Amino acid sequence: MEKKFDVTKPIAIGCDHAGVDYKDAVKKYLEQKGFAVKDFGTFTKDSVDYPDYAHAVATSVENNETAFGILFCGSANGVCITANKHQHIRAGLAWDNDVAKLIRQHNNANIICMPARFVALPLVLEMIDNFIATPFEGGRHENRVNKIACF
Repeated sequence: MEKKFDVTKPIAIGCDHAGVDYKDAVKKYLEQKGFAVKDFGTFTKDSVDYPDYAHAVATSVENNETAFGILFCGSANGVCITANKHQHIRAGLAWDNDVAKLIRQHNNANIICMPARFVALPLVLEMIDNFIATPFEGGRHENRVNKIACF
């Protein structure tokens, strides 16, 4: 049972001050590939609180306004933890291509979080391409994913 993203919807993107350069580069990259991108900020390198931007992206994905989300902060842990507080979000932290694929394939992640201070931009672009292209495998993973949410 393959499940891919509905990329006819915009892609949500957000970051804190550590991820502004990557966010802007990824937004441009995706727009050049024909994707619509909804940018939730931040827009400067002035210090901000990462939860404000992670919640905005997660809410957009959770409300089905966007196909999926992309988040950046220094380590990616802060935005990942914050996004995962939302009931229908499965945010995964990725630092290499295999992880970017597996968080989709096995965990049905709908937000990818990447550490702006620890990965190079070319790798970020590759991870995003892999995240978008990789469908959720379903099967044995579906039962596990269905056990994640707390109702």
